[in-house]
Amino acid sequence: MTTITHEPLTVTLGPAGVTPGGVLAVARHNAKVSIAPEALETVAKVRAHIDDLASSDIPAYGISTGFGALANRHIPNDLRTQLQKSLIRSHAAGMGPAVEREVVRGIMFLRAKTLASGRTGVRPVVLQTMVDVLNAGITPVVREFGSLGCSGDLAPLSHCALVLMGEGEAEGPDGVTYGGRGERPVAELLAEHGIEPVTLAEKEGLALVNGTEGMLGMLLMAIADLRRLLTTADITAALSIEALLGTDQVFLPELHAALRPHPGQAASADNMLRVLSDSPIVASHKVGDSRVQDAYSLRCAPQVAGAVRDTVDHAELVATRELAAAIDNPVVLPDGRVSSNGNFHGAPVAYVLDYLAIAVADLSSIAERRTDRMLDPARSHGLPAFLAADPGVDSGLMIAQYTQAGLVSDNKRLAVPASVDSIPSSAMQEDHVSMGWHAARKLRKAVENLRRVLAIELVTAARALDIRTQLSGGKLVPGPAGTAVVEVLRTVVDGPGTDRFLSPELEAADRLVALGDVCAAAESAVGTLA
Repeated sequence: MTTITHEPLTVTLGPAGVTPGGVLAVARHNAKVSIAPEALETVAKVRAHIDDLASSDIPAYGISTGFGALANRHIPNDLRTQLQKSLIRSHAAGMGPAVEREVVRGIMFLRAKTLASGRTGVRPVVLQTMVDVLNAGITPVVREFGSLGCSGDLAPLSHCALVLMGEGEAEGPDGVTYGGRGERPVAELLAEHGIEPVTLAEKEGLALVNGTEGMLGMLLMAIADLRRLLTTADITAALSIEALLGTDQVFLPELHAALRPHPGQAASADNMLRVLSDSPIVASHKVGDSRVQDAYSLRCAPQVAGAVRDTVDHAELVATRELAAAIDNPVVLPDGRVSSNGNFHGAPVAYVLDYLAIAVADLSSIAERRTDRMLDPARSHGLPAFLAADPGVDSGLMIAQYTQAGLVSDNKRLAVPASVDSIPSSAMQEDHVSMGWHAARKLRKAVENLRRVLAIELVTAARALDIRTQLSGGKLVPGPAGTAVVEVLRTVVDGPGTDRFLSPELEAADRLVALGDVCAAAESAVGTLA
């Protein structure tokens, strides 16, 4: 297991692997990484076996041969160091904008985890150098395009490996870029932090680049983000239902787990019921309301959000299995055999990345439908058009819904699976690929879009609730949870009034959602939510 300590935060790599929390601590929170002595001992022992194979007259793939479509060539001893350098340099062929720092740190830490497993055959110095680069806050520049998600995330990992060699491009902890055209070389950046560039030996080039670390790291971060956003989505849905004079009776527990035992649905229904509890607004229309049923975007909110929860649970199961893997090709087995394999293929991870993107698109879609309903006087049950102060003179939140609709439309496009596409490469040796990196990149954008969609629903529902209170002369107020959420929102977004510059307010609401302040506010009133 990964050991995580605090003050200062440190994650220790052992032979058994890592946890999702350890990955996030390093990728997002700059946790330091240490290597357990037993892991270094295992790595050194396995390396001795690789050295024996390297000195043998019998060719061994990746040790004394070329790679991929060139695997049939035997490489003499005097060219093997050059072989490793050539592999990394040629494979660091990415293009486009640099990906986010947290993504790169996740890639490097996850690859260090695999190196520490003792299944790759690298020398301890290679593992230690990767950890030293992480701990120094040095971030290799990894480009957006280059990975096909088969033979692992080759190009992204190669950009990271190139920095260990003192080459390529990297950002220092101060954000200054080294390498590339005209900048100081990466070797100087390493030297400033007391790190000696690695001269790669047999097998080590392949060991640094043959893995699914890029797509896996982004999957783990998406799961963590979605856990928080799912709770937020239940809260904003409940506030919208409250503002639209919807009923809370469809969220009673006897209508969910007992009748339809999907755990996510029951969790979301319970969240919504608790957020709506003790609401004077809800109580005000329990008697004498002629409506028989609410619209689907209100009544079926737990069914949709709950299905997303269950999808995230499935994705987490796959991610946990992948975290337990030691992916390399060839891989060093416990009995000493060095065996070619196909474990680098990203299909298991790619599929759930695409599955999550579909679920995220639907959750954002239902949230937008509730927002639109609050702005339409024909369906909002007494609220002014677009929640404007003076409809016709003021436009209220009309264009905020345009923005939300644009985000939802983008998520529908991002829901198109990447993993159904495969483009052959490497002279047809790699004739089927997963496109898992692309699935991960578009999921990151979809999750970001969802967060903004929920922020707009939050702003809309809060304004609608405030207007309900005003129209009742102050008698009808939200329940304790709704009141707490509106109060925290009002610290950064003003209440109803004449038209004003909306963009900064929507961005401020987005930050509240991202920081978890919306969840914290609701939970301060009703306790921990699922």
